[in-house]
Amino acid sequence: MDSFVFIAVLFAALCHAGWNAAVKRGLDPLATTILISIGAALVGLAMLPFTGWPAVAAWPWVIASVLIHIVYFAALIESYAAGDMGLVYPLARGAAPLMTATGAAVWLQEHIGLLGWLGIAVLAAGVLLLSLRGGRDLARLDRRAIGFALLTAVTICAYTLVDGVGARAAGNAHAYTAAIFIGIGVAMAIYALVRRGRAVFALMAQHWKLGAGGGVMQVTSYGIAIWAMTVAPIALVGALRETSVLFGTILAVVFLKEPLLMPRVAAALMIVVGLVMIRLS
Repeated sequence: MDSFVFIAVLFAALCHAGWNAAVKRGLDPLATTILISIGAALVGLAMLPFTGWPAVAAWPWVIASVLIHIVYFAALIESYAAGDMGLVYPLARGAAPLMTATGAAVWLQEHIGLLGWLGIAVLAAGVLLLSLRGGRDLARLDRRAIGFALLTAVTICAYTLVDGVGARAAGNAHAYTAAIFIGIGVAMAIYALVRRGRAVFALMAQHWKLGAGGGVMQVTSYGIAIWAMTVAPIALVGALRETSVLFGTILAVVFLKEPLLMPRVAAALMIVVGLVMIRLS
């Protein structure tokens, strides 16, 4: 993988961990997620004068992405409501890379080579290891949290593949990014009305800075990944983006006061090995 793309996606992973930490630390998982989605939609609107709308061929993929993201955010909200970030975040992100790589190989006929596959497998194993003692004893793991985290992983795989294809069809990755975030923001605002009514917007208005900052991080994070999928294999970009769990673990330990355990240290080393393999593939 090209060095610039490699570093760019790592930066995207840092931004992704940042807005996920905001969801866990903010008002409540639903209100904060909706707030950040609206903030991201406003960023998308601000991009339009510079990017324009994506090509007509990309719109079926835009619509599919928005629908998948609704399920993704709903599952993510329920995951964070039920479990620690140190459990939910790595499990949701760690289960996705191999799903995505398999989907890209079967559906898109992507070839990434043996070293790339080994890197994805080692990285995914390290990410999953991070979730084994995510602030809770194994005997007391919350099945509800795990179930929603795995559902989140399925949606991550789905929207990654859809957006990789859609961005390539759009002719402009940034235009595609703006379109999907505008669509997601509108959809999530409707979701908020259905779940909480108008009162949730009054609550969110008091914390607009959180929405603005989280929205910028969300668009930056995924916008870079979408661009990267137009110049590099989707499977590799999808796997590399999951290194956000390293940043997420640091945030969880430092700011959310979740425990730092030895399995997390071993997992970090595995992720680094996986990163080296992906970089060299």
